Parts: sequence; C-alpha cells; structure tokens
Amino acid sequence: MKINICYPANGTNKLFDIHDELKIRPFYEKRMGQEVPGDSLGDEFKGYVLKITGGNDKQGFPMKQGVLTTQRVRLLLGKNTSCYRPRKKGEMRRKSVRGCIVDSNMSVISMAIMKKGDNEIPGVTDVSVPRKYGPKRASRIRKMFNLSKEDDVRLYVIKTPLPVKEGKPQRFKTPKIQRLVTPRKIQRAKYKKNIKRKQKEKSKLAAAEYSKILAQRQQEAAAAALVARKRTASLRASKLSNASK
Repeated sequence: MKINICYPANGTNKLFDIHDELKIRPFYEKRMGQEVPGDSLGDEFKGYVLKITGGNDKQGFPMKQGVLTTQRVRLLLGKNTSCYRPRKKGEMRRKSVRGCIVDSNMSVISMAIMKKGDNEIPGVTDVSVPRKYGPKRASRIRKMFNLSKEDDVRLYVIKTPLPVKEGKPQRFKTPKIQRLVTPRKIQRAKYKKNIKRKQKEKSKLAAAEYSKILAQRQQEAAAAALVARKRTASLRASKLSNASK
C-alpha cells in the first residue's frame, strides 16, 4: 500500500510505498478526518500524528466523507459535492464512490501531518516549498502581511517571474488585485450613482408630464362629450317642436 504524506506548514508532500502490512494495520477501521499516531510506520515517524484526508481503492475509486462503509456505493452527486464536477448547469450524475473507512482494499491513503515528531522526514519536513501564487483579494493580502488600511496593497502582491529572454531584463507577471478600492473606483462608483439618480429624476419628470397630459386629454374628452350631449338634446327639442306644429 502507498501512503501520501503532506506537511501543509512547508507545502511539501511525498509518496511512501510500504509493503509490510503490520505497519499499516493501525490505520484500518479508521475514518477520514481521524488523527492516528504514525509510530507504526517506522522510527522516523516516531512522535508524529497523522490525519487521514482521503484515498483511493485498488480500482481507483475515491473515498467520500460521510459514507460510513468500507464498500463502494453509487450516489447521485450534483454541484458542490466531492468526487464529482458537473460539466453543465444543474447536471447531476450517479457515480461510484468508496466509503470513508480504511481497510485492506485501499491502494493509496492520503495523510497530513498534524503534529511533528522528534526526527525529520527527508523530503517532507526538512524542505520548504514556497507558494508559487499568493492571494489576489485585497483583504486577504492585508491579512497575510498584517497590513492596515493605510498601507498600499499593490506593493505586497506576490509576483511570478517569467522566463528570461537573452538580452532583456527579468519580467514578472502580476495578478490583478480583486476588490481593491482606488480613487478611480470611487470616482466610477460616484459616476454610476449620479447616472442612476439622474435617470430616476428623468423618469419622475416624464411620469409627471404624462399624468398632466393625460388629465388634459381627459378634460378635453369630457368637454367634447358635454358638447355632444347638448347638441343631441337641442336636436331632439327641435324635432319635438316641429312635430307639434
């Protein structure tokens, strides 16, 4: 069985191929998320505490958190669920996943070091791999470097060096900072707000003008109806007078 051990503090991970089942037996019947002492793996793991984060069985099916079995099951998975990524909006699919309990049918177990022991693990704890990409959001950059609101966030962005071309200076790729409040952003926000305010005022004036025109048309229609009624009344009166003569 293979064990993939990662050390989040240094950003490293390494795959160990262990053939002795006695070393792996303490991990059997343990669930994902449980912390297990790593003393059984060897002297170099003495004092270490490992957390089971996942794994795959011998057929390649991944472990899924919350499925309390050692067998494979078919679940209807959708958006925001592990072990499945929808390709279309609203897509759901029935997929085979493995339970979250470790047994002898596992091929790879993924673990994370929660507590470091006395000895160094070569390739894991004695090496530090810096982050290639840093945070992009302005608030997270401030949190990472412990900055105040007065500090300029643009000076603390982690840049990625590009390949150096012959005869040209070193170039860097800088990510676009998200949610960065600048004077230009404030100016644009005020401009959009003024546009909305002017549109509301224009719509109010148009509605008032329309109601005024509508009231005028109604008055004209009422006056015309009154004139028509008077005309019909006069015609009836003239016809009656002629008939009486």
